[in-house]
Amino acid sequence: MLILVTGCAGFIGFHTAKTLLERGDSVVGFDSVNDYYDTALKETRLKILAETATRTGNTFLFIRDNLANLKAVEQCFADHRFDRVIHLAAQAGVRYSLVNPHAYVESNIVATTNILEACRHAETPHLTYASTSSVYGANTRMPFSEHNGVDHPLQFYAATKRANELMAHSYSHLYKLPTTGLRFFTVYGPWGRPDMALFLFTKNILAGEPIQVFNHGNHTRDFTYVSDIVEGVIRASDQIAAPNLAWNSDTPDPATSNAPYRIFNIGNNNPVKLSEYIDAIEKALNKKAIKELLPLQAGDVPDTFADVSELEKQIAYKPSTPVQEGVARFVRWYREYYQV
Repeated sequence: MLILVTGCAGFIGFHTAKTLLERGDSVVGFDSVNDYYDTALKETRLKILAETATRTGNTFLFIRDNLANLKAVEQCFADHRFDRVIHLAAQAGVRYSLVNPHAYVESNIVATTNILEACRHAETPHLTYASTSSVYGANTRMPFSEHNGVDHPLQFYAATKRANELMAHSYSHLYKLPTTGLRFFTVYGPWGRPDMALFLFTKNILAGEPIQVFNHGNHTRDFTYVSDIVEGVIRASDQIAAPNLAWNSDTPDPATSNAPYRIFNIGNNNPVKLSEYIDAIEKALNKKAIKELLPLQAGDVPDTFADVSELEKQIAYKPSTPVQEGVARFVRWYREYYQV
């Protein structure tokens, strides 16, 4: 297939594009390569994608532009007829949304509108897009289920991603565009973002510097290894969303619709305390952390826990990489990449 992967220079987008190339698909990648974090890391990912295409004999074409640029998106869809669109580009990060909300409007709202419009006019067979576990916000019923309401976000990042889900539904309803939204749960692994906890903790521990441990390490996260996320993304993309014939407008199910629309959680279904996560990093590094214990940060939720029963039922997949194994893989990559 010919597949558009937006955010292909980013963490999850890179791994997704690479896996698609390795299985025999051709990929058009779209990314602005902004400086939210080290662009050298992004450029290296792009180089690896080009090398992967050469090695596998498949095609990788890269478009360096901003998805908020409507003309660039329209030109992309005019030049290519996509079998699938996997929209992973976004302004990520919970805490950054507290200081620069406008970046989230451009990257998450305007850009996604442009993708939806382009898919609509091109009659794209299936749009799969990234959402986040952050949409569960003030919910405390565990594990988080797609069938529960998610209308109490705790920060603007989550609000924009929830908006993406609602925007997708309107296009699925109005234009019969099949859409699948995927709520990712705390993704980690090699080639990760430098602003994420695993990256920061590893860097500081190796340097003998303190790590900031929020909520005194007591909150839990459903840490999900990146290759497990990618497997879920690709399987969901392959299976085109269809209307739920049993959907009842008197008792509407938030996860499905009478339109070709659906939402899935992708998480490890095994929450781990932050303190235990740090233990795994210390073990992989064979070095103890200097911990600066701090209260829970504004906008953070105390716990996340993914109900993945729908993912299992609908696409026969469940993430399974243990945290200790995933963290060890990241540390090996980090040492090699930064020659530490």
